[in-house]
Amino acid sequence: MAGQGNSQESKARPGQRRIAQWTRDYARLPGIPDEYIGEDGAPRVAWSRFFDAFAALSPADIERRFASADRHLREAGVTYRAPGETADRLWPLSHLPLIIDEADWQQLTTGIAQRAQLFEMVLRDLYGEGRLVTDGAVPAAAIAGSNEYLRAVCGVKPPGNRYLHFYAADVGRGPDGRWWVLNDRTQAPSGAGYALENRLVLSRAFSNLYKSMNVERVAPFFEAFRDSLRASADRDEPRIGLLTPGVFSETYFEHATLARYLGFLLVEGDDLAVSGDRIYIRTVAGLKRLDVLLRRVDSNFLDPLELDASSHLGVPGLVDVLRKNGVVVANMPGSGVLEARALLGFLPSLCRRLLGENLIMPHIATWWCGQKSAREEVLSRLEDFAIEGAYGRAVPGFSSHGPVLAAELSPAERDRLRGAIADRGIDYVGQELVRLSTTPVWEQGRITPRPFVLRVFAAATPQGWTILPGGFCRIADEPDARAVSMGDGARSADVWIVSDKAVSASTLLPAAEAVRIRRIAGVVPSRAADNLFWLGRYLERAEATLRLIRALGAPMRDPVKGSSTTLPSVERIQRLLVTWGATSQATRTHPARVVAEALQSPDKFGSALSLVKSAQRTASSLRERLSPDAWQIITEMVERLALQVDDDDSVVSAAELTLQELASLAGLAQENMNRAAGWRFLDMGRRVERAINTARFARQFAYDEAGDEDLDVLLTLVDCQITYRSRYLVGPALAPVRDLAVLDPYNPRSVAFQVATLHDHIAALPSLKEHGLIERPQRLAVALQAMLTTAEAATLDVKTLFALEQDLLNLADAIGLHYFPHGPNASRPEKLTGLA
Repeated sequence: MAGQGNSQESKARPGQRRIAQWTRDYARLPGIPDEYIGEDGAPRVAWSRFFDAFAALSPADIERRFASADRHLREAGVTYRAPGETADRLWPLSHLPLIIDEADWQQLTTGIAQRAQLFEMVLRDLYGEGRLVTDGAVPAAAIAGSNEYLRAVCGVKPPGNRYLHFYAADVGRGPDGRWWVLNDRTQAPSGAGYALENRLVLSRAFSNLYKSMNVERVAPFFEAFRDSLRASADRDEPRIGLLTPGVFSETYFEHATLARYLGFLLVEGDDLAVSGDRIYIRTVAGLKRLDVLLRRVDSNFLDPLELDASSHLGVPGLVDVLRKNGVVVANMPGSGVLEARALLGFLPSLCRRLLGENLIMPHIATWWCGQKSAREEVLSRLEDFAIEGAYGRAVPGFSSHGPVLAAELSPAERDRLRGAIADRGIDYVGQELVRLSTTPVWEQGRITPRPFVLRVFAAATPQGWTILPGGFCRIADEPDARAVSMGDGARSADVWIVSDKAVSASTLLPAAEAVRIRRIAGVVPSRAADNLFWLGRYLERAEATLRLIRALGAPMRDPVKGSSTTLPSVERIQRLLVTWGATSQATRTHPARVVAEALQSPDKFGSALSLVKSAQRTASSLRERLSPDAWQIITEMVERLALQVDDDDSVVSAAELTLQELASLAGLAQENMNRAAGWRFLDMGRRVERAINTARFARQFAYDEAGDEDLDVLLTLVDCQITYRSRYLVGPALAPVRDLAVLDPYNPRSVAFQVATLHDHIAALPSLKEHGLIERPQRLAVALQAMLTTAEAATLDVKTLFALEQDLLNLADAIGLHYFPHGPNASRPEKLTGLA
């Protein structure tokens, strides 16, 4: 026993020494509240618990766990976009969490819940009776000046009887140690999905530490929010959609994460249509009613008929559906008016008026320059204020997207700002300069303080407001930051609300006895089906290009003995790659350059790299439908092909490895995807593209005068060398090769096999018309199947193969026109049958 005690002591000492060293090196910013070091200069209890366990890990183990977290982010494709950028950035996650103890958190949540309830009551009045403005509690200009005040929804009783379903507040710790509100988010608060991803990554990287800290689980919050939205609908099993601006949104990954986690349909404006007093989703089985819409699109863009006419993100007629109580929208359009900083100064009095109590959480002292006394105060001490837009993040007349610090402006710019405030003070607010509280981050083997902003989320439920135990933390890279946003040199952190008691594990999965068993195919929006179809086509097109590259690389490694001429088959492969846009005509005299360019040229739309990138872009719009394994394989293919290779063997090796990954991806789709309409369209895309490519290969290499070398290339391209040799004990012959590649119904790479599979898929999809007649995609598939069934290999000349290729292209177009309609064809007036 004594020996064991000495052993434990020897293990503890290095950790204790590290903690002592970290604490000594931790350079607190003077006068700034800190989450690690309390007012008494000693580490806070919750942080001490964390670092006691953290210091027990060896430096190598710490780095390994950090690397594991980074790898997960990369492989899972966790990304975001900074404002104004078009390229995705990898999510910047801090390796240390922000830790808040239970007692401190309780004070914060009480204030957030009160604030959310206050805003609900203010919205109810602003869009209802309007007593607050009539009685002078709020100046009319402070409301009407915001473009988020929507007159189109005035007097509209919100379906579900609630304006605000989801609320968030950006908070920081003030000089007195209390939490202060920096910004309110009532429009469409973002960040909850990223908070969920942060928790997933960090709890995996430090699983034992996470459990030992008794961290409050986040699943109950999301479960309560989902149940609340479900209860707000007017039928028992509602259909809920999450409305996203699309893949070019700065936070599209978060939208997909939330949709997948909550079980909602991820939809865009084009996916929705209004009919009568309801809103519907366009699916591959026609229009399906939508009951609840959780929006991530700003209010003004929701309805081009009654709001911003230039919007392509919304749904024409949505506001009228709201008037008719036809759909619940969370949050109600127009709720963004409460984000106006012009209202901040009136909140304390509004709280006393509407709730009969004082505002629990203070916010930054704010002077709205639309009032004479406030304007004079700001102008008299302009250098002491941060000037912000009264109704938006930008300051009118200045290019900055954030606050303008008057003290840092040149004299001329300061005079211009002073004149603008004097001329039109309604557009400006002055706010006191705030130094954000700090939290520890890990940098180069030591901890250092960095300012942070914490976004706290509240969800409305029948039992009241529930608060997400944690939140979305953004940490500045600079020690003197006064405002933090993603894209401004910031990183994110998981937020741990820790308890002294053990925390029960939670999940979104309900109890087994509470679930009614169903076996349904589910809803597949037409846009999602379109993307799945093209994902399959891009992947198969990339595979065909890679097979050509591999076939071209083989003669280069093993040239014909004693020959200095180029083989005819090599010429044909090169010509085909040029036709497909994988390489240029100018490089055909250099076979090695042809192979390299076809593999990884970023400028050639038909190169393997470009095609895999196209697949990745398409897959990015399907994040809620693809497994993490599938996304990881696609990401790895892009990364491999983007690495420049210098020699022929490396090119062929890269092609072969990518072909293996494509086979793995196909295996995942076959074995892991539910056999619903989504899987069918993915497989249809692959089948139709494979049929087209095989017909083209047969036309190029099984022409009437084809020799052994050409036929051998065709057998290699369609992966039939083993089958042919086991079936025919002779060298490649024209008719048997044609039969195997085109007509053999047992060969999974023949044209006939693809057409038969396409016919089965189309037959299994729901009919879109009630006239009972066979629809065009199935009609074309039946005709093709009949032709291939009755054809003979001897009749498959080049002309016939070309006609077959054109028929296959027509079938692909027919599938797109029929199931993925756009424009006026997208509205289907007939009653539709079947399940999506």
